[in-house]
Amino acid sequence: MDIAKELQRKIDLKTKPLGSLGKLEQIALKIGLIQNTLSPELRNPTHLVFAGDHGLADEGVSPYPKEVTYQMVMNFLAGGAAINVFCRQNGINLKVVDAGVDHEFPLSSNLIHAKIANGTKSILREPAMSLELCRKAIERGKEIINKEFEAGCNIVSFGEMGIGNTSAASLLLHKYTGNSIEDCTGRGAGHDDEGMKKKISILKESSLKYNVTEHLDILATFGGFEIAMMCGAMLQVKKNGMIILVDGFITTSALLAAYKFDNSIVENCIFCHFSQEKGHKIMLDYLGVEALVDLNMRLGEGTGAAVTYPLIKSAVLFLNEMASFESAGVSGSEKLKVKS
Repeated sequence: MDIAKELQRKIDLKTKPLGSLGKLEQIALKIGLIQNTLSPELRNPTHLVFAGDHGLADEGVSPYPKEVTYQMVMNFLAGGAAINVFCRQNGINLKVVDAGVDHEFPLSSNLIHAKIANGTKSILREPAMSLELCRKAIERGKEIINKEFEAGCNIVSFGEMGIGNTSAASLLLHKYTGNSIEDCTGRGAGHDDEGMKKKISILKESSLKYNVTEHLDILATFGGFEIAMMCGAMLQVKKNGMIILVDGFITTSALLAAYKFDNSIVENCIFCHFSQEKGHKIMLDYLGVEALVDLNMRLGEGTGAAVTYPLIKSAVLFLNEMASFESAGVSGSEKLKVKS
């Protein structure tokens, strides 16, 4: 059976004009292809927020102090952040991963203790992490996904927290695609014009220090523990035949790194929203993909993925539950045209 052809036929024969559900039809087709079935399902949706500190934050690339990372993790665990609200709203299981926060957290059922180290190094002085630690972060990300997979999850959305991680993401974008630092760098958590000048200057200086070209070397030199761990997790989601919901700028930088390991990973990805953070469009264009919605968001945490989940659910439900012309006794389907 040609699954793509049969899925498209099933979509086209629903009681609607051809193509009239727009992007929902594209999502339904993609999820059916990922799961290799005409009747896909979303099981135990899980949202993982990976948190890590960045040595570069001590150099002034963010208007917020590094301590905000662990304070926000505590907020996640207390249920008070935007991502908590949206996950509760949409029935998504939320877990927080300590990938490398400079803080020792108490035991919590919603915190995955996967700390590699208490933050990365300042890349103004040395690589963010060694190749060994980068590989370790990638492997821990894979282990986390396998546990979710074994528990019956087949769709994972990704978020992050880490003061300074827009700088890491900008550098990864710069190194992986060759675009300029200026084009890759945005205001992050809210820089003013002077802050932006300083941030760009620091990132340029950091970039010039290292002549690395291999994808793993780039990730280790410029990335963060949360980004490397997300990269590994995304690769394992692909391997397990699960669905990846990609959020904004930082999570897409992790996906960009994963893409360097396995170009086919985009087959399992739904890019949920178009971030207002400068550089996200470059990422999406480089990957040859389009975001599902544009809500003028740039919060992070995976909020764009969480608020988009109901649309993804709608795509699966219409495919499975909407009547066909034949089952509904509606005639004339061959005369229907694409609605303009």
